[in-house]
Amino acid sequence: MRADSTTTLRTLYPPIEPYASNYISVSGGHEIYVEQSGNPGGIPILFVHGGPGGGTSAIQRRFFNPHKFRIILFDQRGCGRSRPHASLDNNTTPDLVNDMEVIRTFLGVKKWILFGGSWGSTLSLLYAQAYPKFVSGLILRGIFLNRKREIDWFYKDGTRSLFPEAWARFANAIPEDERGDLVKAYYKRLTDPAFEKDRLPFAKEWSLWEGSTVTLIPDHAQRAHSVDPVFAIAFARIEAHYFMHGGFLTHDNQILDDAHKLAGIPTQIIQGRYDCICPPTSAWELSQAMPWAKLKIVPVAGHSAFEASIQHELICATDAI
Repeated sequence: MRADSTTTLRTLYPPIEPYASNYISVSGGHEIYVEQSGNPGGIPILFVHGGPGGGTSAIQRRFFNPHKFRIILFDQRGCGRSRPHASLDNNTTPDLVNDMEVIRTFLGVKKWILFGGSWGSTLSLLYAQAYPKFVSGLILRGIFLNRKREIDWFYKDGTRSLFPEAWARFANAIPEDERGDLVKAYYKRLTDPAFEKDRLPFAKEWSLWEGSTVTLIPDHAQRAHSVDPVFAIAFARIEAHYFMHGGFLTHDNQILDDAHKLAGIPTQIIQGRYDCICPPTSAWELSQAMPWAKLKIVPVAGHSAFEASIQHELICATDAI
């Protein structure tokens, strides 16, 4: 289905409440919040949130037909309702992949569909490459492959050209002699004990930069949410931690190099044409490495899953399963 002027755009399903929620103990002293909603006997589908450090929210349950799907949401280490909050200890990509497998086993799921956007697409791909026999499908949005050039695009020499006023605020929070590497400068202020008492303002600036660039049309509610203190401190600390360490991948092109491991897994890629955080080139390259995947570039959309045309395509993708 194509979203254009003659098509009625699909909207989210009505709000629902979870029928079960759990804290699952995993390695390194972490407890992962997991919830289930929809149909307990339905098709298992796992919502893999972005960030790293973004956490989940009730609205994310609503991408899925509650009569058709067993909807599973979880908060990754250190964010959302998982504990301890904003912790960077034992918080790496391999840890998160292992957590997903612990969740699958705990819930007794034989195979599931992974539904992930942005960093959620990264983590979904990495899990599927590690455990392909447990993945029955992938629905991916706003592709992020965690390569240096993608980090540089957003934190150095790409997005700043499109959002100069937001970039000026983000950069000017850092002394001029440190602005050549803003990820490093913010990471220091978000993790160094010397800055612990002054950490929150930097967390808000880090989070606001992303919140100011995530949609094609400015979204004031998104910006307000981005500077919520509880959200911002986890989001900024965890994201900076991951990006300073190359996403804890073995090498820069790991995901594309291992794409062949996903052969036979039905995959849909949905990408906003004007995504200023994760530009379409990564989605295109992934589709070339996975020729069985279906790539849909949405003509008038940015990065957010909640932009009308992106939302439409995501719901159509789940309905088509």
